[in-house]
Amino acid sequence: MSQPYHAVAAWRAAGEAGDAAAAVAALSPEVTLVSPITDRFTFQGRQQVRDLLEVALTAIDGITYTDQVAEGRTVALFYEAQVDGRRICEAQRLRLRPDGLITEITLFIRPLPALTRLMTRLGPELAGRNGQPGLARLIPLAAGMLHSMADTGERHIVPRAAPR
Repeated sequence: MSQPYHAVAAWRAAGEAGDAAAAVAALSPEVTLVSPITDRFTFQGRQQVRDLLEVALTAIDGITYTDQVAEGRTVALFYEAQVDGRRICEAQRLRLRPDGLITEITLFIRPLPALTRLMTRLGPELAGRNGQPGLARLIPLAAGMLHSMADTGERHIVPRAAPR
């Protein structure tokens, strides 16, 4: 019996359209999304994932899925987009239930300055939605410092160490 990938197709189309509600329709009720920052930070259930998607899909522009690799109930998706004019690439590992709905999402983002820029955009909004206004004010400072270090390293230090 072949694996149904209808939810994966719906997830891709929703991401490219920036439609959080349509993306959530492809998820199982018990979905878990693992943050690209740390595996100790997860979103549990459709509502938490929807909150993340509503914020993320306004911060990420022009999602274009480029590749899909599947084996059984595991699918790897890859897309390219922009965050504040900076190129971002994301890999998503999706695990599917037998009925094809997405039950687990693990995200991987590169380059590091794009991830840190995304943190500065998502963190305050998510903390505010979670009723943590103090944290919403702190995140831009902490994430901003991390972004500054990552961006400076990518622009000025890493090029000096590149293969010649």
